[in-house]
Amino acid sequence: MDGGVLVVGGGIAGLGLARALTLRGVPCTLVDRAPMSTAAGLGLNLPGNAVRALGALGLADQVVDRGVRVRRREYRNGSGRLLFAVDEEGFWGGPSVCLPRGDLLDVLRAGTAAVPARWDTGVARVEQLPGGARVRLESGATEEYGFVVGADGVHSAVRPAVVDGSTRPSLMAESSWRFSGPNPGVDCWTVWSGRRGTILLIPVAPGLVYGYASATSGGAASTDPQWLAVTFAAFPEPVRAVVASVLRDGGPLHHSPVEEVRCERWSRGRVALIGDAAHATAPVWAQGAALALEDALVLADLLAAGSEWTGAGAEFERSRRPRVAGVQAATDRMSRVARLPGRLRDVLAPAIGPRAYRAAYGPLREPVRRGA
Repeated sequence: MDGGVLVVGGGIAGLGLARALTLRGVPCTLVDRAPMSTAAGLGLNLPGNAVRALGALGLADQVVDRGVRVRRREYRNGSGRLLFAVDEEGFWGGPSVCLPRGDLLDVLRAGTAAVPARWDTGVARVEQLPGGARVRLESGATEEYGFVVGADGVHSAVRPAVVDGSTRPSLMAESSWRFSGPNPGVDCWTVWSGRRGTILLIPVAPGLVYGYASATSGGAASTDPQWLAVTFAAFPEPVRAVVASVLRDGGPLHHSPVEEVRCERWSRGRVALIGDAAHATAPVWAQGAALALEDALVLADLLAAGSEWTGAGAEFERSRRPRVAGVQAATDRMSRVARLPGRLRDVLAPAIGPRAYRAAYGPLREPVRRGA
């Protein structure tokens, strides 16, 4: 383990890996090109497998206590008619939760307080070495490590050391709006889908909801915030109320592309990619954080298993790819269903919706295969 592990990225994937390595006694260092943020951020949905992964890190109780448990999901059309509902907590046999993203990062940072971390430290390039990897920082300095992990998101600086660029627009939507605002009376995970737009509202704290909105057709949501007001003008009152509140009061409101990463490989030599750097997927099934945390557990087990790390990345990929591929396939299927004409979608949803939910999440109830 000469040189230890460098974790590039201080988000959920990177902090999760640093925590997992620390629990296993594997020395690591963390760097991130951004300053350490203390902002609350927007909402984050953590289904049951994400909470289970946090449990393996010894952090689940803290996270669940900070958030709002997701006990039920409701899928409605643009006029508000209930198409189908899911007993979320019953399905998972344990908690799912939604909370501000910053709250999860706070818990993860506290759990990695002993890990040497350098913020405002970007990575420019990673080069393979026979017994490790050389990292060139944006400052021009170079450092060598026994293993390097790219946990640095969709636009990973580490990915070129493993594979050529592999981003693509999501089939679900090319761009989206995300926001938080006063809760207009939404008491569970609720999505409304109309002819032009789809909007999700989830309670994340007392009196607060997280919202996600995109174009139903799979196209781009306009960068003008008034797109929200126009698109959802005829939706039920809870939707109109939160949109009006966010636009009027200038609450947290972010427009961004919805990009996916589909890589033919996630590792090369002693460099590996985890989380969104390896397999960013549209948030149809809210698996970004969950898969990242599972990645962290599996890779940490492999790196802790012995001092010969050359094959750890390839074994990690063999272990994780089938589970990730299942989520990606389920995401693509649901994205295509969402593009159906509204009336046909409303007719089919009560039958195919619950089946799609079980097909996507059923395999994820199985314990994650940990590295041997």
